[in-house]
Amino acid sequence: MTSNLVIVPVLWQFLIAVAQMFSWFNPRLQRKLSVAGNVIQVLIASWLLTEVYRQGILTMNAGKWPAPFGIVFVSDTFSAVLVLITSISGLAVSLFSLANIVEARMRFGYFPIMHLLFAGLNGAFLTGDIFNLYVWFEIIIISSFVLLTIGGEKPQLEGAVKYFTLNILASTIFLTAIGVLYGLAGTLNMADLALKVAAIPNKGLVEVTAILFLVGFGIKSAIFPLYFWLPASYHTPPAAIAAIFGGLLTKLGVYAMLRVFTLVFFEDPIIDTLMIILAGLTIITGSLGAMVQTNVRKIFSYLIISHIGYMVIALGIHTELAVTGAVFYMIHDIVVKTNLFMVSGLLYRVQGTHHIDRLGGFYQYYPRLSLLLAIPLFSLVGVPPLSGFWPKIDLFKAAYLEGGSFITICLAFGTVITLLVIARVWAEVFWRPAENLPERPNFRFWHLFTLAEKIQYITPIALLSAVSLIIAFRAADVHRISQKIASELMNPKNYIQTVLPDKSAEQQ
Repeated sequence: MTSNLVIVPVLWQFLIAVAQMFSWFNPRLQRKLSVAGNVIQVLIASWLLTEVYRQGILTMNAGKWPAPFGIVFVSDTFSAVLVLITSISGLAVSLFSLANIVEARMRFGYFPIMHLLFAGLNGAFLTGDIFNLYVWFEIIIISSFVLLTIGGEKPQLEGAVKYFTLNILASTIFLTAIGVLYGLAGTLNMADLALKVAAIPNKGLVEVTAILFLVGFGIKSAIFPLYFWLPASYHTPPAAIAAIFGGLLTKLGVYAMLRVFTLVFFEDPIIDTLMIILAGLTIITGSLGAMVQTNVRKIFSYLIISHIGYMVIALGIHTELAVTGAVFYMIHDIVVKTNLFMVSGLLYRVQGTHHIDRLGGFYQYYPRLSLLLAIPLFSLVGVPPLSGFWPKIDLFKAAYLEGGSFITICLAFGTVITLLVIARVWAEVFWRPAENLPERPNFRFWHLFTLAEKIQYITPIALLSAVSLIIAFRAADVHRISQKIASELMNPKNYIQTVLPDKSAEQQ
């Protein structure tokens, strides 16, 4: 069904960014516009998801040019859910930014650029054209590079250069793959590609093109072996910016893989085997990297890498059960990883350091706050019945039934190491008595904050913790949605018919 509602989440974020540019020298007004705009964005995203559930897949042809000739936006269940999760995370980050981002950084355009980034994310989730997916990726890269460098500190610039270099390489490979695919199929509309790529006789060339897409998306997702840019850059910016990156940006690469390798490229044993190997090594190397770190932000960065492997390995298994687990895990992971980087920002504001060796006594001084922070920490591990536990049931079941021993061992290894790493963080940062530290921790930073500033730090963490608990205690509902998404991804006939009703009828 055709509906202009599909484009509203993108246009609304652009509108907020433009409105904030007119208040460039008024950071206080920018803050209010950001929070109010993201509240409305959550309502728009909820409306979109409701309409998709009620009416089915929604499309919008820009300029009324029919697909595949014009630019088409498509909202299926997967897109709508990710737009909603992005909106909720964006609201939390906006609230956290009120206290975490100093006014000097705001005057460099922090809020307008952040909303341009959100517009890019929503556009990438909703586009039905693979070249426009590339365009949205570029908007995201430019916005994120600006956010990484705001403040101009040396570690930020160093991290930004690594981030930008590898992502530009990924974009180059992605664009090359698009050019080859267009030469093969003569179209870039993803629904049209699904019909035409299947009919291409030269399967070897299709396979090479698929590998190019895997490399391009793999770099953006930070899978093995080109993941080193992530821990080198995600620990450098303020916590609010790192929360956007850690929660959302790497998941965009995973979304692109799930979309392209279920809609455009069909199941291929070579591609699936390659995905399984790369994802397994991603889990192992990310987990080992997290074990040896002493900086809380770097620990969380390596855990991002490790858990990306959980989602990619499901695509390698290539069954509906595995994809259900991957989608459920992505929903959980966006919320938890965004929250964890905000937790790292709060820890820094309380004690003035990110290094575990100098952190301690948190539970001793702030027991209620520690219990709140325990929710995202142990949700990440998957302690029953928290949100990380439920998707692993499907992932382990799919690995046991279809994937083989290598996948099962990798998933088990990642789970055990995550448990050990988070247990170490809890034991040393929260549970260790302050008297056992070489230097008594300095809690005066937190006491210098006003009540309003403390609320601005705690509220977004509490919001995303509440979302994690809703996912945990309404796991059956989230699983049902994930199952529906997996079914739509693995059986894209309805997607193709909605975008190209005339062509799909001809095919039949």
